[in-house]
Amino acid sequence: MKVPPHSVEAERGVLGSILIDSEGLHKVADLIKVEDFYEPSHANVYRGMLDLSAKGRPIDVLTLRETLDDRGELKTIGGDVFLMELANTTFSSANVYQYAQIVKNKSMLRKLIKAGNEIALYGYDEETELNTLLERTEQAIFGVTQTFIQNRLVHIREILDMRYEQFAEIHENPEILKQWISYAGFAKLDTMIGGFKPGDMVILAARPSMGKTALMLNIAQNMGAKKKHVGIFSLEMSKEQLTDRMIAAAMGVDSWKLQKWDLADDEFAKIGDALEKLSHANIYIDDSPIGSLVEIKSKARRLKMESGLDCVMIDYLQLLGGGNPMNRVQEVSEISRGIKGLARELGVPIIALSQLSRAVESRTSKEPGLSDLRESGSIEQDADVVMMLYRDDYYNPDTPDPSRQGVISVFVRKNRNGPTGQVDLKFERKFQKFYDIADEFGGFGEH
Repeated sequence: MKVPPHSVEAERGVLGSILIDSEGLHKVADLIKVEDFYEPSHANVYRGMLDLSAKGRPIDVLTLRETLDDRGELKTIGGDVFLMELANTTFSSANVYQYAQIVKNKSMLRKLIKAGNEIALYGYDEETELNTLLERTEQAIFGVTQTFIQNRLVHIREILDMRYEQFAEIHENPEILKQWISYAGFAKLDTMIGGFKPGDMVILAARPSMGKTALMLNIAQNMGAKKKHVGIFSLEMSKEQLTDRMIAAAMGVDSWKLQKWDLADDEFAKIGDALEKLSHANIYIDDSPIGSLVEIKSKARRLKMESGLDCVMIDYLQLLGGGNPMNRVQEVSEISRGIKGLARELGVPIIALSQLSRAVESRTSKEPGLSDLRESGSIEQDADVVMMLYRDDYYNPDTPDPSRQGVISVFVRKNRNGPTGQVDLKFERKFQKFYDIADEFGGFGEH
């Protein structure tokens, strides 16, 4: 068998450089981890250095010797002689990052070999369903590309250090939040839910004709205007229909007139600006007849690798197939867990539209609740945020309160990390456009 790719010299160069100048550890700690070292003795030394740094102690031959001796690892690495050799064979710490890059590259090659061996074994597995094998294959490759994802138990100290740095950075510059949180673009709604965070599973649920697809597209347009990359998987409408809705919203014209190609001259004059605006939005639409979540996972991973990805939208959850068609409740549960797992794997929020059960229609009060989520209680359990739409003028067209005409209530029924409540939005149905409603001072919130 061939010896796996590695470089003893580069590994020793990293360790020797840190012994010469402990600041070298801060230059490479985000790049290489303990498991990136090929030689076990080198890995043990690097782990000792990380521990010393975490305790705020200096890193030198004496302190490192003490740490390794306390762990019973000093003899296994070669004792004092080995540590002295590391310190004496490296004459400068200037190239520590270059050494670390070599170590990382060799480590990635070893991971690639491991993934390739696993994939080769999948090819001989004739018992497992092909879609499952393809999913495992893509996941193996994707796992190699995500060089900084650590699939291991992490001591809370490391997480605390990372969070402190993030909090301090945000405190100094709050605008940084916009780089990693995707906002809906509606002031009061964003204030309540705090935006859509990486790894969030967000459910947008409603009965038919409530406007959930229109709200999804409005959110996508708002994100696109903020230079976010949004992937939309439509299992119900074609990409042309979705795009026409976005064009109508951008133009402020009747979407039905646009579908009939019946625009007045002054309306048609607006189309150039609308198309120009939408063309700069990083919105990607897939309307292929997707049968399962496996296909969405594959395409989302590819989109993230090729173009970047900040948010995924699925319209809608109940149209997805799972692995258990004989038991629909269990099938939807598997789909729900799969969506949540994909959100965490990709590190992006996933907004999944969902139908509500017909039980809403039979009640005196038509306002939806969590128990109305169709076909599975696991959707409520897996979701980080559950939003439900309600139109009073749909159920009560002759309502005596004219202020409720064209108003859609967004009920935030679940918010894992924040408050729940109700936010009202104005919905211009013919334009397929949502607006913030003026507050008591007559102004509109801006995000």
